[in-house]
Amino acid sequence: MDLRLTDQELAFRDRLRAWQADVLPTLPAKPDRDDWPARRRYDTAWQRLLFDAGYAGVDWPAEHGGLGASPTEQLIFLEETARARAPYVGANFVGLLHAGPTLIVEGTEEQRARHLPRILRGEEVWCQGFSEPDAGSDLAALRTTAVRDGDHYVLNGRKVWTSHAEVADYCELLVRTDPDAAEHKGITWLILPMDAHGVQVRPLRTAVGSSEFSELILDDVRVPVTALVGAENDGWRVAMVTFSFERGTAFIGDVIESRNILEETAAIARSVRLPGGGTLWDDAALRRDVGRLTAEVSGLWSLIRKNVSEASAGVIPVQGASVFKLRFTESRQRIADLAAHVLGRASLAMSDLPGLAGPGNGRIIEDRVNTLSFTIAAGTSQIQKNILAERALGLPKEPRWTSR
Repeated sequence: MDLRLTDQELAFRDRLRAWQADVLPTLPAKPDRDDWPARRRYDTAWQRLLFDAGYAGVDWPAEHGGLGASPTEQLIFLEETARARAPYVGANFVGLLHAGPTLIVEGTEEQRARHLPRILRGEEVWCQGFSEPDAGSDLAALRTTAVRDGDHYVLNGRKVWTSHAEVADYCELLVRTDPDAAEHKGITWLILPMDAHGVQVRPLRTAVGSSEFSELILDDVRVPVTALVGAENDGWRVAMVTFSFERGTAFIGDVIESRNILEETAAIARSVRLPGGGTLWDDAALRRDVGRLTAEVSGLWSLIRKNVSEASAGVIPVQGASVFKLRFTESRQRIADLAAHVLGRASLAMSDLPGLAGPGNGRIIEDRVNTLSFTIAAGTSQIQKNILAERALGLPKEPRWTSR
């Protein structure tokens, strides 16, 4: 993989920069973070702008409505939009980063034709119904059932931590279709219309006060068999495809934000005067920590490029995705802790406190609280270690202990 930009890639970057320079100043102010209908309109309007300009689905194949760009062009797009503080995929990150790519690989032609263009145009928002209250990180222990009744499945159960369910049109849903099979063998991946009778959404509140998660309750919900993605009882394998996209590329914007936070942390350290003279930046240990974490972020960016290259070649980057997810989320928490150390007592506030660290410290601290979930979401660090131990290193599985 050549890490240097070609003339074509440089031209792509320049066109994107020029387009953003024209469009970003015209965007309206972002809506309140808890006004989800307004946030959906804002995020999908941005997606429509990308679509009209030819930047929607940069990494999606051209035959499925995407740009069909090279892996390097995809990363140029992600890096440039993050640096320009352009809107993120927001309320439709599941559709654009998880469900859409999964349908490209596993969906039927009818499913692709129905959903992919609408996702790219910002007309269809998705959520994810995988986690359950009683399953935790042991996803294979899920209990939501789907019983075949003629040409339909009848769904009953509960899901939790369902991102943006309150404004979603569809849900990528894992259900149990064979209760007598081994845990991993009786699971099926379904497309759930969120307006189906019997679907109930209950918002949840996070530690930072946001409400992007919900509990999803399914009470005798009927969905057609045509909503099946992959084969019945093959949902675990399809879910691994979904996870490879989620773990391999969904944190790209966060990697770029890590660079920004490290730069801001260093700038704050240079500006904070010590009582005896000098600044925090004079501390050699602090400079070493910033340098080490900066090197880690640079290495993670190279790993992203490798994973994206594999994905574009039709290889599902399962192992690379787990390596990235494990290393990045733990590094991001160390970056957040370092920022809190530099901010000192300003790190106790969730809003900007002038005179303590200057404007922006509230955003950094809110980010630090959010990073606490990074080693849990999309598969805990322990799960990633097990995946790598068993699938990459070939180590034997740990015995399953049962209480007597």
